[in-house]
Amino acid sequence: MRRVVVTGLGCLSPVGNSPEQAFGNLLQGQSGIEIIPEWQNLLGVHISGQVKNFNPEDWIEPKKDIRRMDRFIQLSLAAGIQAWRQAGLPDKLDDISGNRAGTLVGIGLMGIHALLDSYEVFKTKGPNRVSPLFIPAIIANLAPGHLAIQYNLRGPSWAPVSACSSGAHAIGEAFMHIRDNRSDLMLAGGAESALHPLAVAGFDAMHALCKTYNDNPKAASRPFDAKRCGFVMGEGAGMLVLESLEHAQKRGAKILAEITGYGSTSDAHHITAPAEHGEGAQRAMQQALDMASIPPNQVDYINAHGTSTHYNDLCETEAIKAVFGKHASRLAISSTKSMTGHLLGAAGGVEAVFSIMSLMHSQIPPTINLENPDPACDLDYVPGKAREQPVHVAMSNSFGFGGTNAVLLFRKYDT
Repeated sequence: MRRVVVTGLGCLSPVGNSPEQAFGNLLQGQSGIEIIPEWQNLLGVHISGQVKNFNPEDWIEPKKDIRRMDRFIQLSLAAGIQAWRQAGLPDKLDDISGNRAGTLVGIGLMGIHALLDSYEVFKTKGPNRVSPLFIPAIIANLAPGHLAIQYNLRGPSWAPVSACSSGAHAIGEAFMHIRDNRSDLMLAGGAESALHPLAVAGFDAMHALCKTYNDNPKAASRPFDAKRCGFVMGEGAGMLVLESLEHAQKRGAKILAEITGYGSTSDAHHITAPAEHGEGAQRAMQQALDMASIPPNQVDYINAHGTSTHYNDLCETEAIKAVFGKHASRLAISSTKSMTGHLLGAAGGVEAVFSIMSLMHSQIPPTINLENPDPACDLDYVPGKAREQPVHVAMSNSFGFGGTNAVLLFRKYDT
């Protein structure tokens, strides 16, 4: 089994359009949740976490390709380019290197904007006016597909689709490809852009979204707080460059962190509700620890799934207590979703970036809006303000509808 390291990070999120900008804003407790004016007379939910000041022309060449891509593909491409550049990789791999390189991008809801725009054309103008670019714009695997074309990544290229654990599954499976010597380099993460009125209406119909704070959006996402009332939808992309240690060392790459563990389980319980006591989440966390051969008491920080929904926050708390025992009360745990909202399929990718930034900078972002802690969620969720402390091992949790669970474990790199 080979050691796998992280050499590049890319991130576009409601709190910033680079890993450094986003993490800096997290440490300041700045929320990216805002009112969406055009939703106010249309929907019961008026708020979301949008990626701001994003111009696809800054990232995509040739510019005519932009119209071939739904926004989720554009975001994934921009985050992938950021990570690739930070890793110091060439503009394009040669065929021999490319054969041992691949890309996995987790997606939750595919290209809902392009899908519904094309359906309007179909209804109003007829089938002959539907664009031949419609299908390539919406299908999930075109996010990794465009990255593969750009960098000549001729190995595995596919899109895990596992709801809100999609991004974490993509990183975990990419890790396994390298660990098992099937690839030397992988570009992996998650992307999502589903801030469409239909998607919002659908989640609202399930009573999953917060609408109590429509007039106070920055207070709306409240993980582990007794007054939490549902999650806030967001969008974004988070990407990592993963390499075998030997590959990174051979080319003199700067190593940012090491990925050591991955857990993947199913609750096999319910289409939306987590299993009682977070049983599936427990097994995923334990799998990641076992793979890394790291005892629970060596974990310093957990970037929690922490959606600000009643059952997720309760079950995740119970799962952490079950896995970590007495050490659970000593862990620093935070939900960055309190500031970004829930990025759905992108969450695992973006939160992996945040977890690695915590390792690199020895700083833990807070859980904002945690003003009235739920007595049943009684762990140290770093309320209100960021914390400066050494972080040697960090866990990132991602759980999704359908009972899907993915857990990643990172540690500071040492020789």
